[in-house]
Amino acid sequence: MAGSHAVAGRLSARRGPATASGGNLQSACAGTGPRRNGRKNMHHLKTAAAVAALAGAVLWSASASAKIEMKLAHFVTPKHSFSQWLARWAKEVEQKSGGEIAFKVFPGAQMGPPPKYYDIARTGRADVTWSVHGFTPGRFPLTEMSNMPFLIGSAEIGTKVLNDAGLRAKYLDGEHKGVKVLVLLTHQPGNIHTAKKPVRTTADMKGLRLRFASQTIRDFIRALGATPRGLPPTQIVEQMQKGTLDGAFIDYGGAGIAFRMGPVTKYTTEMYSYVASFSVNMNAKRYDSLSAKLKKVIDDSVTGREKEIGHEWDKLDAIGKKIMMKAGMTPIQLSDAEAKKFRDVGAKVTEARIAALEKKGLPARAVYTMMKALAAKHEKTSRNFLRN
Repeated sequence: MAGSHAVAGRLSARRGPATASGGNLQSACAGTGPRRNGRKNMHHLKTAAAVAALAGAVLWSASASAKIEMKLAHFVTPKHSFSQWLARWAKEVEQKSGGEIAFKVFPGAQMGPPPKYYDIARTGRADVTWSVHGFTPGRFPLTEMSNMPFLIGSAEIGTKVLNDAGLRAKYLDGEHKGVKVLVLLTHQPGNIHTAKKPVRTTADMKGLRLRFASQTIRDFIRALGATPRGLPPTQIVEQMQKGTLDGAFIDYGGAGIAFRMGPVTKYTTEMYSYVASFSVNMNAKRYDSLSAKLKKVIDDSVTGREKEIGHEWDKLDAIGKKIMMKAGMTPIQLSDAEAKKFRDVGAKVTEARIAALEKKGLPARAVYTMMKALAAKHEKTSRNFLRN
């Protein structure tokens, strides 16, 4: 028993502090509990903060990866004036979209030959392209009414005419299937550039083999007694060097700057007889997939810029002419009498073209009449090479 009591005493002595701490246990807990809970709560807070930070990073990453990357493709070098305009336009869209849209540019026909660029946008190989209507004859007959001889006097006039809201809505946009037309435009009027023979009269046209830019100019060349030749502008210099081509209808900007025809061109007859029309296109499905906010960014980016775009082309006339004259080209101005003869031939070609399209059931006369009225309206406030 004594042993038992001794053991009990030892146990009691051991428990005493512990149990004595029966009152002390609570006070001990009262003293240490908040520190432990504080550390525990702090741990939870740190964990929550880490989770929030991780979630934020994931959301930011998702937002960054959701950036819409678009391909912008065309067929001229980055140094071309309109190539540079498109590059500036793309930067503006990127900025106005708040970084939600980013463009990668493919210049210099990287995606295919020039006639393919409308379909490159239509099929979605690129999101935005610049294309030439005349490269796909017969596909845009109403839009190409703008190419009629002596109808449009400058790129500024042409671009204002083609972007008239009524004209586009009623006649032109419907021809551009599978794309959202961002803007329509023209270059400044073109002239006849010849390798050897000067053209001072309609009679001088007889027998010349001349490159044409559109069906209407093909018909104009033929009506003047020359032979129309259809070939890409990149082949003009080579064919003129070989003697298999006598010259070309093309604007000074294209002749002097883009295709460097100066060394093979001896004469340029300045009649400013026609314009070629272009379109800047966005793939329709790509446009439809954009939010309302981004659609507005795209729409606003091309609204009211006709004068600016036209000036971008019209300024190339003097630049291209200077380059060609430096290379040895001699410019020729027609007499008033001969200019009238060329215009009379152009009027007959226009009437024949309208009749042919009307026979196919197309409202060619209504479109031409509307374009002519719009051109007369915009001549009052725009540069006009036909009146210089």
